[in-house]
Amino acid sequence: MTATDAARIVVVGEALVDIVYRPSGVGDEAPGGSPANVALTLGRLGRTPRLVTCLGDDDRGRRVRRWLEESGVAVTAISARRTATAAAHLDETGAARYAFDLQWDLGGQGASAAGHADVVHTGSVAAVLEPGASEVAVLVRAARSRAIITYDPNIRPALVDDPVAVRARVDELVGLADVVKASDEDLRWLHPGRNLEEVAQEWQQRGAAIVVVTLGAAGALAVTDDGIVRVPAVPAAVVDTVGAGDTFMGTLLDGLVALGGSAAALRAPGGGIRLDDLETILRRCALAASITVSRPGADPPRAAELDLRGAASGAVHTH
Repeated sequence: MTATDAARIVVVGEALVDIVYRPSGVGDEAPGGSPANVALTLGRLGRTPRLVTCLGDDDRGRRVRRWLEESGVAVTAISARRTATAAAHLDETGAARYAFDLQWDLGGQGASAAGHADVVHTGSVAAVLEPGASEVAVLVRAARSRAIITYDPNIRPALVDDPVAVRARVDELVGLADVVKASDEDLRWLHPGRNLEEVAQEWQQRGAAIVVVTLGAAGALAVTDDGIVRVPAVPAAVVDTVGAGDTFMGTLLDGLVALGGSAAALRAPGGGIRLDDLETILRRCALAASITVSRPGADPPRAAELDLRGAASGAVHTH
């Protein structure tokens, strides 16, 4: 894969309907789900990702599919009894607390679902909720010989019945991934009391080329073989934080794909990304996330909007 090739990107994970309850008590429905939001971001940035997910044959499922396809995402959906929902209760700062109605099962198609992808991304509920989580692990192991593997734990404590098992599954996927993005909240749940930067360094030393930690208003940091990159957050008037981390993840993938490179090259000694290139990408990620938090729901920017904002702010962009 070179920078000019159309990379085959497969995202594996949940697509659902977010029911967002604002402090006033009013509830609004909108399509969402962490992996679906990542795929949506990639589609809006001009990629042609495929989302492998579960959807019901119902009005909500059709709405989710239409929402994704309108942004250039191809959808492969295993049939579910009903389309999943996530009730997000927002506080006065726009931060969300979630409650889920979700079943996750790839219907035995996990081993072949990634096809001949160049990049495979997974994370969040799909990576830890059985029975589908075991199939996701099989899929990642099968794809790893040829594809770049990216992973975002995006822990949802409301769905965790067995913290020990979840931490073990996250640990397994971190060990298989080439690029890991986690939030400060993820790391505090996974490794209570630990220094976040030290955890990121440990994860990177296990084999990932890049480990990124988002820090909310404090920006983000990334750990590579060559050192640590830090970027500030982009100030924004926050409406809510729904989809912000997924926008960051999708924009990170977009930037890495723009640089080209294969899984083998990324894993080779000295094959990691240059720090100045990574800083450029992370600044673009932060800008994209700031746009998403400035409007309701998971509504990531399109490439033209992101590049226009970047040019206006003096930020360097990758396109």
